[in-house]
Amino acid sequence: MKTCRLPPAVILACLSIPASANAADLAPGETIIVTATRTEIPLEDAIVPVTVITREEIELSLANDLAELLRLEAGIDIGRNGGPGQATSIFMRGTESNHTLVLVDGVRMNPGTLGGAAIQHISPDIIERVEIVKGARSALFGTDAIGGVINIITRRAQDAYVEASAGTGSFDSRSGYVSGGTKSDRGEFGVTLNWQATDGYAPRTDSDIERGYENLSANVYASRRFGDSDVSFRHWRTGGNVEYLDFFLNPVDQDFENSTTALELSSKLADHGSSKLVLSYMEDSITQNQADDFVESDRVSIDWQYSHAFKQHTLTGGLFGIGESASTLSFGSGFEEDTVVRAVFLQDQWSRDRHRTFVALRFTDHETFGNHTTWNAEYAFAINDDWTINAGLAHAFRAPDATDRFGFGGNPDLAPELADEVQLGLHYKSGSRHRFDFELYRNDIEDLIEFNLLTFELENIAAAEIRGAQVGYEYRGDGFVMRAELLKQRADNAVTGERLLRRAEEVATISYAHDIGEHR
Repeated sequence: MKTCRLPPAVILACLSIPASANAADLAPGETIIVTATRTEIPLEDAIVPVTVITREEIELSLANDLAELLRLEAGIDIGRNGGPGQATSIFMRGTESNHTLVLVDGVRMNPGTLGGAAIQHISPDIIERVEIVKGARSALFGTDAIGGVINIITRRAQDAYVEASAGTGSFDSRSGYVSGGTKSDRGEFGVTLNWQATDGYAPRTDSDIERGYENLSANVYASRRFGDSDVSFRHWRTGGNVEYLDFFLNPVDQDFENSTTALELSSKLADHGSSKLVLSYMEDSITQNQADDFVESDRVSIDWQYSHAFKQHTLTGGLFGIGESASTLSFGSGFEEDTVVRAVFLQDQWSRDRHRTFVALRFTDHETFGNHTTWNAEYAFAINDDWTINAGLAHAFRAPDATDRFGFGGNPDLAPELADEVQLGLHYKSGSRHRFDFELYRNDIEDLIEFNLLTFELENIAAAEIRGAQVGYEYRGDGFVMRAELLKQRADNAVTGERLLRRAEEVATISYAHDIGEHR
């Protein structure tokens, strides 16, 4: 299923709206995505379920952070420990909170210490669009992508613009935002700044102590065209302070900083080839202010890929490497761990008449966990002009992070978690009015890491069985859109038979939007 989704702040559910095209050769209303295949393709050509949240939809949502933007997306459960800035987790399609890979402009944001990305600190003001790919994608992006991938594309200048806003609200909340950019045939440049603060509310029912939050975010981008090549620079940073209550209800706080930086060289080679080289840096840090405890993670990456189109094929291959450093100090004990990962990948997209396929293979050489091969195989068949069926298989893995191995209860002998996924889909689209989607998915995860109460350490003693079905219908009338979705899933511990926590078994959403003149 491929949809562009609007998650409104005050109505019941996400709403699909057509996004504007970014390339001159696209049909009106067609959207280009990059996350599903690592290459630019029309949204309608993606075989796996993909959702795009556009800039217009983000502005209408009134969301304060990325977590609020995602919380009404079918198939995504958000776990939160309080208000703004409090610890937040993503559970995509019933998988664990560290099984969703989060990218910022294609740069991995998941730290090497705690696994899950700090989406609670990502301001919607710096986001141009969000691409959500549901299903395993380790063959394209490596470890962590068992449940899916969320790629946050930061602001771009479609034309020269300047925007500013300020606001206030309950719990003494304040916010300010300014953004500007310019674009020409030779390049673009822009800056976005966002500040938000709140005195907050009591995050625990057994305490009336209020805990606040402050966050300053910045996003800078620049690009320049040289003949058939483009050089671009992107930097996103967020930092601030989070107040919370510890286990004993003592008021404490911590400073945080998250950033990604990328330098990219894209070149067109001959008539049907293209090359892209990305050098990137990621930093994630937390410093406690009432103790010497800290958590730090940084990563240097190099990612190169070459794509060549011939006949009905688009063949893509590439090399990937990272050098990661993780360190922490907690309750007087800590660790420092460096990790090197190398990978080579190859994939092919094929289309002919009513048939489309996508196959991908990735070989990963992990310094700690050795060699792993992951893959995806997908097929779609257009029954006629309205109906399409699709199927997909995937094998994915997640390498335990440094905290799993050396933190409290850590186990240096842990093995990677392995997942095998099956997807089936049936889709109907009649013109621009009607759309119907039905999807089935199954994900079996082995060597799931769980805390053993007998040995007081993490071990590969669990397994998960995830089964799900999702159905959606959308109707677009003259000046209005209606949509309804129903999701039913079961995520169980295959060893104990117990239901996995924080996963909704049933979700129903319905939404309606009506244009009144130029307003919605």
